[in-house]
Amino acid sequence: MAALPDRCEVVVVGGGVIGVSVAYHLAEAGIQDVVLLERKELTSGTTWHAAGLVGQLRTSINMTQLARYTSELYRGLEAETGQATGYRQCGSISIAATAERFEELKRSASMAKVFGLEVNVLSVAQIAERYPLIQTEDLYGGIHIPSDGYANAVDITQALAKGARSRGARIFTDTKVETILRDGDRVTGVRTADGEIQSQYVVICGGMWSRDLAASVGVNLPLHACEHYYVLFESVEGLNPELPVLRDYDACTYYKYDAGKLLVGAFEPSAKPWGMQGISEDFCF
Repeated sequence: MAALPDRCEVVVVGGGVIGVSVAYHLAEAGIQDVVLLERKELTSGTTWHAAGLVGQLRTSINMTQLARYTSELYRGLEAETGQATGYRQCGSISIAATAERFEELKRSASMAKVFGLEVNVLSVAQIAERYPLIQTEDLYGGIHIPSDGYANAVDITQALAKGARSRGARIFTDTKVETILRDGDRVTGVRTADGEIQSQYVVICGGMWSRDLAASVGVNLPLHACEHYYVLFESVEGLNPELPVLRDYDACTYYKYDAGKLLVGAFEPSAKPWGMQGISEDFCF
């Protein structure tokens, strides 16, 4: 592996999908002196088991535009880099099990028109037609976003890494950032086990390690890992890759096709914190 440089313009800490995306976009913007440092291997933190859902409708126009940009980026990333991304634009359906939820979804659909995003309100019969795997007797309706989909988070990260490298960014694995260096209130670089790197900027993208790293320089970063559960069902009759991603906000669950299986995930409103006593030094995948 190449030796660490002693200086650069930007150090990105963390080789998950966020850190690698930051490096990619900085390099794309013309900042070629970018160095990304990952403590183990790319995606070895939490990215490797991310659901990979690509949804675009958000509560503000800026966030919706950002999510739409992400979807457009993923559509062209494989052609740009030659790296498979697992991106599939299969659409998404959000269902309502209460009248109140249905009203909320319909308001979201109306708001989407302002954002320029195609969102269709569905009747119960239309939901049953588009997603025949579920029972619909207790539903009120839903919305359909044709341009949503899903991707493989690991493959997306590797594609972004390839794109970042092609633009001049340097990526170092097995290189843990031990300390952020500073002169008073100004960041001056980082220290690793392999030496120091002087830099004008340090971007913390360390996922569940970010809070402690930020706290070491007096920055409060309210971020903590929580347990998240999903289950895979095999041999599901009628399952196919073209089924849309299904979201049931009332049951706090999502459903997606996953390599021939049906993945059911839960987004717990009050999730159990994980790693309260610290994260093992050898944590990797």
